[in-house]
Amino acid sequence: MAVEVRLPTVLRNHAGGASVVSLDGATIGEVLAKLVAEYPGMSGQVVQEDGSLHKFVNIYLNDDDVRYLDGVNTPVPDGAEISILPAVAGG
Repeated sequence: MAVEVRLPTVLRNHAGGASVVSLDGATIGEVLAKLVAEYPGMSGQVVQEDGSLHKFVNIYLNDDDVRYLDGVNTPVPDGAEISILPAVAGG
């Protein structure tokens, strides 16, 4: 199941400057594991060592935040779009 993973500017240098990469996986966790395996510089930036989502990164499947679905266990349909967005904080 191929999906497009859209990368924010801050992570693109770890993927050779690509803004979108194509990966496969049945769940968000599988896709992110393949992302980190293919682009090791993203390790610790998107997911933590235990495979859980990094708390300062938001992952969207199409337009839905996966934290409100099944997190890393969220099924990924073929042709879906995954967007990785860094959390914004400030005050």
